[in-house]
Amino acid sequence: MEELRNRAKQLLEAKTVDVVIGYGETLNNKIKAVFIRKPEDAVKLVYDERCTQNLGVYLTKHEVKHFGKPAIVASVSTMRTVLQLCSEKQVKDDGVLVLGVTLEGKFLEFPTFKTVETFMEKGVQPIPAKDLELMAKIETMSLDERWAFWQEELQKCTKCYACRASCPMCYCNRCMVDYNQPQWISVPSTEIGNLEWHLMRAMHLAGRCVNCGECGRACPQEIPIHLLTFKASEEAQNQFGAVAGLSSTMPSTLSSWKPNDKENFIQ
Repeated sequence: MEELRNRAKQLLEAKTVDVVIGYGETLNNKIKAVFIRKPEDAVKLVYDERCTQNLGVYLTKHEVKHFGKPAIVASVSTMRTVLQLCSEKQVKDDGVLVLGVTLEGKFLEFPTFKTVETFMEKGVQPIPAKDLELMAKIETMSLDERWAFWQEELQKCTKCYACRASCPMCYCNRCMVDYNQPQWISVPSTEIGNLEWHLMRAMHLAGRCVNCGECGRACPQEIPIHLLTFKASEEAQNQFGAVAGLSSTMPSTLSSWKPNDKENFIQ
């Protein structure tokens, strides 16, 4: 995409930004994240159907922050990530320049987060059909069948935490699962420990997940764990009207309340 490359080069030459976070190719033609800091290296940027990683995960990294002000090549889900991170005080409106790419592959530059919000009013990236199909299948299961399904899937988990590492909303410097005094969740990969980890993570992402599906793609065991956060997001929307990543000032779903909130989930 020449338009993207040219604009990245201009921004770096003018020192409007200090680094462009985007996609590049490896020697075997696979896609990786690249951090372009020199104008002449902007030619390394690529964008096509292979570019699925949510690059928003790098915005909160200590090493990346030290580069200076970033511009980020952003798919629709990455745009949502930027807005959600701003609402959680992790990035500032003037601290990130969004180089957006629409679902149709059109390049759009967003000078402010407000312009990103306006764009997001057109709609969010739909959940892939295969994920919707599996979610619908799980919904038709009885409670026992659903329990058996997730027990079978989660027993494959090796606690590698690739899901956590790939998620742009899992940005805590130290996750509670890494604490051993007190130890909240079992460290080894066990039936109960795996269940505790994935349920805890899904709850921590309720009302915060931008439905990028990155955790599921990152899982080496191919566990559809992204469906847990998709479902948590669906419930947050149904119960509280909360949709993550549409506003840079969105209040926290699980730590704020309204007098007219539904209470029918309380048993």
